[in-house]
Amino acid sequence: MSSGDDPVSRLVAFASRAPQAEPRRRAPVDLALTAAAYVALLIAMLPLTRVVASGMWTVGVLLLPLLVFATGALARRFSLPAIAVSLAEAVVGLLALTVVFFNDSALLGIFPMPRSFIDAADLLPRAFDQIVNGAAPLQVGDGLAFLIVAGSVVLAIIIDHVVLTARMPLLAAVALVAVWLIPSIAVPRETDVVSFVLLAVTILVLLRLDMRGRERAAVVADDSPVTATGARSPVGSAGVTAAAAGIGAVAVVVTLIAAPVFSGVIIRPGDVPGGRFNSIDASLALGDDLRLQSNSEVLRYRTTSASAPYLRVATLSNFDGDIWREDRGRTVPLESEDAFPVAGLPDDVRIVESTTSIEIVNLSSASAPVSFPAVAVEGLDGAWGAIPFNGTVVSRTASVNGQDYVVQAEYVRPTLEQIRGTEARAAGLLEASTAVPVGVPDIVAELARSVTAETTNDYDALAALQRWFRSGEFEYSLEAPVEEGFDGSGAEAIAQFLDVREGYCIHFASAFALMSRILGMPSRIVVGYLPGASMSGPVTGDRVYSVVASQLHAWPEVHFAGIGWVAFEPTNSLGTPTSFSPAAVLTDTEEGQEEAITPTDAATPTPTARPEGIDERGSSASAANPLALALPWIGPLLGILVLAAIPAVVRIVRRRSLRSAARGGDAVAAWRSVQEDAIDLGIPVPPDESPRAFGARLVAVHGVSNAAMEMLVEAIELESYAPDARKRWRVDGLDAAVDVVRSGLRSHAPRGMRIVSTVAPRSLIIRPGSVYAGDGIRERVNSR
Repeated sequence: MSSGDDPVSRLVAFASRAPQAEPRRRAPVDLALTAAAYVALLIAMLPLTRVVASGMWTVGVLLLPLLVFATGALARRFSLPAIAVSLAEAVVGLLALTVVFFNDSALLGIFPMPRSFIDAADLLPRAFDQIVNGAAPLQVGDGLAFLIVAGSVVLAIIIDHVVLTARMPLLAAVALVAVWLIPSIAVPRETDVVSFVLLAVTILVLLRLDMRGRERAAVVADDSPVTATGARSPVGSAGVTAAAAGIGAVAVVVTLIAAPVFSGVIIRPGDVPGGRFNSIDASLALGDDLRLQSNSEVLRYRTTSASAPYLRVATLSNFDGDIWREDRGRTVPLESEDAFPVAGLPDDVRIVESTTSIEIVNLSSASAPVSFPAVAVEGLDGAWGAIPFNGTVVSRTASVNGQDYVVQAEYVRPTLEQIRGTEARAAGLLEASTAVPVGVPDIVAELARSVTAETTNDYDALAALQRWFRSGEFEYSLEAPVEEGFDGSGAEAIAQFLDVREGYCIHFASAFALMSRILGMPSRIVVGYLPGASMSGPVTGDRVYSVVASQLHAWPEVHFAGIGWVAFEPTNSLGTPTSFSPAAVLTDTEEGQEEAITPTDAATPTPTARPEGIDERGSSASAANPLALALPWIGPLLGILVLAAIPAVVRIVRRRSLRSAARGGDAVAAWRSVQEDAIDLGIPVPPDESPRAFGARLVAVHGVSNAAMEMLVEAIELESYAPDARKRWRVDGLDAAVDVVRSGLRSHAPRGMRIVSTVAPRSLIIRPGSVYAGDGIRERVNSR
């Protein structure tokens, strides 16, 4: 029997003469897949509600993307081409945005006119300014609302195209996860496990629905699913479900492990040399900020005060037992007489006036550092206002960076006798300043009462607490909180701090404030900056100081009826403790030079302070050890390298799995391995090209061995057209043929493409037979 008469040759010849299969009818619109894509988009945007205050934008995010998906489903029902579907969605989305945001300038309130686009261009800068300068949760204005809703519409169009048209739900999953991560990156918080699990489940549903759609579209006469080449798929429904579950499990595990690792990798502006701006987190999550080795200058100021004042940025009165929340309230324009209300004081309480000129060098913030209590602020550009009850200066649209302004302050300086005779009470104050949350550990109240047991008035009790915190029983440490598992300001963290007796300013300030409330005194926490370092001696009666980023600080204040808020400094080794001089000690000369009622010690002209060059973090402000600077980055860098290597590792595992199947004679696995290698190297694998034509192109254009390619082509044709006969002729050496073809493809590819195919294999997201698999990089480049 001649070689041409063997069964394999006859089958191949028969297959080559067989008529082409009739084109498949267009699959019906998969409404379930459309609904899953819509739900996935909503879940991906769910974390946004944690950083943006709720409002009408939430209704827009719910309805407008739904309108886009409905338009796409309707267009596909009429069998419109892909570009027409996306165009219809874009038109509907544009009209919907016009109706919601620009109906005043639109024709009939629906059709956008040139003025509508101008209005949209005006809204965007406002949105970006609010994002850059605002504090979470952002209060939504027209600009930010338009940006969020328009972004959801654009995202809906993209997701619809990728999932429903290109049939690449895994690529859409990458985009959805990225959207889900953005709020967490912008405002670092604990991982929202619930929303992530919901998103993961929805993505798995997307993958499964897409696979079911492919199976239905690929059904042949005997109802068995086939591949894009015509070969029956060796993977059944159960296998697809198992694979999807495995992918989901890996995604959940990787995210829950990677999120804590990368929580410290976020490089906020100004954290490292070359960064743009320093910034302030007023949420009392200052531990990471203080541990950063940043001593870049934030601001400098000139003051007429005899001692350098603390500069406040925000106050925090609301405490729920877990976190202290920043005070928010109605702002009053700085020019208004109500911006800085002056409390009625007894005639015999001294007032010391001071002028402080502040130059912001490098600070991106919507709050302006000011001395307290300010009575006037002049020179700020933009829309700035004051919150009267706490003396802070804020803006919703402007940043303080690069600005110069002047703060006029009137410090209330009672004598020791006067403040001892005054009760720390909350007359006319917010109830939040006195609230003690339920469930505070007993150790806090026990120590508060024990330390102040021998005092007879409120001031002496607070002074006793201050002395106790600043005594040898406590140590300032940035590392002890992390090592002991507490690094916050909640009641449990305070209890641990009081037990360990090591911590930093947040622990001292929050413990002092909570213990004051337990003793019946209104208290709050202030976030701002330490006085800084003197740059020179007095110049024309003024003193010049420089403040660096690492001097970000927190301290407590207690309210005394008839005197106002009095600041204390309990943080061990930092600043100067608050105290007041007896009336008999004061002279006329001293009265003219009396310092501010920020943490200071009028009775001690030369207060005990830390060695020169030591900043808020307790570390040297001089050049740090290069190894110490590098250590915090080693873990994150290793994490980045591990994540970067994941695609290559996954591809290697996938390739070995296919080779193992090919070694057992699986022609489908061998052919799929060749297709994926081609995709990785940028070679098109169009869905409408026959295996023989594809093989011939690889041989003619890409330097592949003709003998190896011929073996693979014959094997896949047998599998496609004569599977029963294929079982009787085991094809050995398929894995070796795959290796030969792969070597030929790689040796013929440019070096850069080989590197890209190894580090970022395209076949992980672009599957053979998909729309994008037919668009080869190398052919596109060569055609130019």
